[in-house]
Amino acid sequence: MTATRRLAANLAADVAGYSRLIRAELIDPTVAAHNGRLVKTTGDGLLVEFSSMVNALCCATEVQTGMAERNATVPTEKRIEFRIGLHQGDVVIEDNDILLPNEPMPRTFAYERPRAAVTIPTGLAAA
Repeated sequence: MTATRRLAANLAADVAGYSRLIRAELIDPTVAAHNGRLVKTTGDGLLVEFSSMVNALCCATEVQTGMAERNATVPTEKRIEFRIGLHQGDVVIEDNDILLPNEPMPRTFAYERPRAAVTIPTGLAAA
């Protein structure tokens, strides 16, 4: 088992009430449309790799727009809301998994983000 380093843009999301239906109807087709690779699912979360931050941001925005449209007629307490964080930088690829050096990625930028939002790295926001 060899670990490989490369530059990648990544999207991590988790959602309360995540279901296969949402993934099949919205997530998987949107990820594919933006040339992403679903790396793994973790309970109600997922990690997707993109070779471009532009593709990652477009995918994240499209997913949040799709979720907002789905939630428009749903009572607040029954809505499914994603928290999406984007990361760009060196990653370690090990057995088809993606890790940030010294830290597990999903905890780094997904779980503490606002609901129904996309959070981008500070340096990218200033560019």
